[in-house]
Amino acid sequence: MKLTFLGTGTSTGVPSIGCDCETCLSDDPKDKRLRVSVLIEHAGKKILVDTSIDFRQQALRAGIKKLDAILITHCHVDHVFGLDDIRPLNFRYGAMGVYANEIAWKDLRRIFSYIFNPTHLGGGLPQLIPHTVGNNSPFAFGKDIEITPLEVIHGKLPVIAYRFNDFAYATDLKTIPQASLDGLRDLDTLVLDCVRLKPHTTHLCLEEALAYIDELKPKRAFLTHLNHDIMYERESKLLPENVELAYDGLVVEG
Repeated sequence: MKLTFLGTGTSTGVPSIGCDCETCLSDDPKDKRLRVSVLIEHAGKKILVDTSIDFRQQALRAGIKKLDAILITHCHVDHVFGLDDIRPLNFRYGAMGVYANEIAWKDLRRIFSYIFNPTHLGGGLPQLIPHTVGNNSPFAFGKDIEITPLEVIHGKLPVIAYRFNDFAYATDLKTIPQASLDGLRDLDTLVLDCVRLKPHTTHLCLEEALAYIDELKPKRAFLTHLNHDIMYERESKLLPENVELAYDGLVVEG
């Protein structure tokens, strides 16, 4: 399985507008973070997790020419406002399967009402095939990928983490219910939310993220959804041997 981190930043991205902190002024490309998203490639399939608000830029940079499906973690601006930019892929390959839970679909249909209830002629619309996922209800994608949606809690909002065989992607969370913890064991690779160093009301901070990693014991872990409190070279020194900070463009195979 091949993972490409398309974006690893928090909702404002890094650098943040108007900020002159050390990270935002850094010359290190690993401190430049578009909004969070990841591309999974396995057994001839390409699956995107979240159409970030920066999706067009990410797709061009990564050379994405086709997607087989899109999985949505939750309906916040930074994770879904790039949805309209799937249109060029629709032009070439037709409608695309999009997977989300019922809560996210309710908001997606409201925010993108022009897609689901078009009221005018002219202009291309994204072509979607909606699929509703259920917590801890695995489904097969192709012959060699089993996807398990696992509910995590982002403040009070249920968000979907996704497990793909022995890889899992869990962003935008503060707590992981026990049933989902059990579903995140025996992993080769875990990608986990870590917004900043100090505690946050709706996201994991570094200490909390490392505590979950210590409990789940994946072979390796990558931290994502990083804000400008986290500087790549400086904070990398704080991490255990099997944990790394993700950065835009990082490719992981395994």
